[in-house]
Amino acid sequence: MPPTPASLELAPVPAPERIAALDALRGLALLGILLSNVAAFAGPLRELHDGIDASLHGGDYAWSAFVYVAIRDKAWTLFALLFGMGFASMLGRAPSAGHGFAAIYLRRSVGLLAIGLIHAWLIWAGDILVTYALCAFALLALRGWAPERWVVLGGALYASGIGFMLLIAASLSLPGVAVGDAAHLVAAQAERAAEVAAYASGDYAAATAQRWSFFFDATVGGWVVMLPLTLGLFLIGAGIARSGALADAVGWRTHWRAAIGWGGALGVALTAASVALDPSPAMAVFTARSVLAQALHVASGLPLALAATGAVALMLARGVRWPLRFAPAGRMALSHYLAQSLIATWALYGYGLGQWGRWSYSALMLAALVLFAAQMAFSAWWLRRFRFGPVEWLWRAFTYGRWPPLRVEPAQR
Repeated sequence: MPPTPASLELAPVPAPERIAALDALRGLALLGILLSNVAAFAGPLRELHDGIDASLHGGDYAWSAFVYVAIRDKAWTLFALLFGMGFASMLGRAPSAGHGFAAIYLRRSVGLLAIGLIHAWLIWAGDILVTYALCAFALLALRGWAPERWVVLGGALYASGIGFMLLIAASLSLPGVAVGDAAHLVAAQAERAAEVAAYASGDYAAATAQRWSFFFDATVGGWVVMLPLTLGLFLIGAGIARSGALADAVGWRTHWRAAIGWGGALGVALTAASVALDPSPAMAVFTARSVLAQALHVASGLPLALAATGAVALMLARGVRWPLRFAPAGRMALSHYLAQSLIATWALYGYGLGQWGRWSYSALMLAALVLFAAQMAFSAWWLRRFRFGPVEWLWRAFTYGRWPPLRVEPAQR
């Protein structure tokens, strides 16, 4: 079948046409995700969403508290919003939302799903890309909707995810409902021991078997909450970008100032309420109090992510340049996300350097900061010579069905 006009004209976006705020925010979110994932790289993945580690002391406790209060549930929320914004930007560049765009975005989503499955099954089980890819298919199906309807549906889906957690908390407060907690705790402890054995001292085959087990148990089981939350954020982000609020931050400055003020205040209040209820909620122990605390903590992510988006967009519009230091890393976010998993698992797992359990929390955080600084420097170096990150380039080649030019011409440097 001959190519449609849309498939002829839609192509990887050149660097000069990219929205600077989008890349800068993506780089900042990438740093937050790395810091949030540190404990899960070096410990059981089933504790990924737990609160402050009460067993720590001194600087280690301070780092754990900082990550949980300031970063956890904020960074991934921001990244999901940015994914939706990227979708809207790509859709806006298409001459139409017909077959050409649909086929290209479908291939893009299939490619992301394949990358995510490789990551989840063979590298690190804490993957988010598979969830993103599944939500991207739904996002594609809704491409013909008006931006206002995207935001309304996105808000409803996001609220439904939070609401499900609140319903669980309410049910746990009823008499007799919590009677199986002891058995659940014993099972959780056995699962934790299996994870530690596989990752700390097992070979690659044992670690991979554990990754598969975690994926089909915890990841798939968690989709009842994560899919509506993620798709909701995608739609909200797409609606914001399609409105022009990010590209024309000055024209939307009143709205962004409201997002910074009211969003920041609401996000801080929800975080404070969550920590006051239970600073160390654990997935292994379900109580009404701990689940409510987790629900409030997750809910704090959206208003704070909107506040951060507005702050960066307005700073760049006013000529503040420091957020742009994160933009090169943001342009290579997929490559860096995968590299973080490869480096961390190789350094910590038994089939690599076997450093599991030998580093303090503070040392792990310092190592993460050093790693990200190196990634920022590498990004700047790489993008002076190449148009895309290595994984981004392969992903685009699969998406568009041709090899996009990789090297930057000398005249463009």
